[in-house]
Amino acid sequence: MARLTQAIKNLTRLTSLSTRVLADINVGTAFVQRPPSYTVPAFSSGGVAGYFGGGFDGTNYLNGIDKITFPADSKTTLSATLTNLVYRAASMANSSVAGYFGGGTNGTNFSTIDKVTFPADTKTTLSATLTSAREGPAGMANSGVAGYFGGGNDPNYISGIDKITFPADTKTTLSATLTSGLYLLAGMANSGVAGYFGGGVGGAPSFAPVSTIDKITFPGDTKTTLSATLTSARERVAGMANSTVAGYFGGGLDAVRVSGIDKITFPADTKTTLSATLTTARRDLGGMANSGVAGYFGGGFDTANISGIDKITFPADTKTTLSATLTTARQGAEGMADGGI
Repeated sequence: MARLTQAIKNLTRLTSLSTRVLADINVGTAFVQRPPSYTVPAFSSGGVAGYFGGGFDGTNYLNGIDKITFPADSKTTLSATLTNLVYRAASMANSSVAGYFGGGTNGTNFSTIDKVTFPADTKTTLSATLTSAREGPAGMANSGVAGYFGGGNDPNYISGIDKITFPADTKTTLSATLTSGLYLLAGMANSGVAGYFGGGVGGAPSFAPVSTIDKITFPGDTKTTLSATLTSARERVAGMANSTVAGYFGGGLDAVRVSGIDKITFPADTKTTLSATLTTARRDLGGMANSGVAGYFGGGFDTANISGIDKITFPADTKTTLSATLTTARQGAEGMADGGI
């Protein structure tokens, strides 16, 4: 105890803060008193790894899962694979616990939800399934609470949103729905606050891309639609988020393939467009983020399938391209990330 007291005194002498703060931390049944001038240091941001799963390489549907380990951005391929050879699935993650890949197609639509448990990266398949087998849904998660799969085509365009509640991985369907039935949309989330579904292509009668962004506010799971919209109506877009700061929608297809990246700044939900763009205009890409550090857009199709991974470094939103690439060039892969604790 004497050593602890002396250490606290030494720490107090080293601080130059003028504000006197006295606070208690409950540790079990004991209390440790912080010295008068001590401020709790901020925890550094930094996740564990991001994952891109499935896709279509132009000839074959894929079930492999590539892992991008942070912060080195090195690529390995998991021994675990998705249950189905699949593309245009959706994904989301319960950070530090597990990631999920749901739905998708290989000519046959699937309702399956695969779970990749961190850190061992083992794959299991949930007994819970999506409400219907579907292609082209989108996923996002309120980490620690629940994940959501919205939209898709079964072959009707879907407005429903399925919710997977952690840790039991039980499935319910929200009473709130997307503004319209949507297919090939994107999702991202400001964990603890709200999730967003943006873009996609709508159903009859127009079957046209949309620019709308729907917001699901946690924990009530109520739906509103932002006044802000994507820069252009687009489908086959990807999403990722720097939680508590901003979400991003990148690439896609409007009348042509898109290289632009739109940014939705939290909590006002205002839209700006980055000066940085994807290396090439592309559709059917995947997105994931190491929240607080950087976001990643991987794969897709420009004039051919792509293996490259673009990195958007926060907060400057500058773009670089990783030396690591996906194992094979592919479109329709989906991304999720273990953001750590």
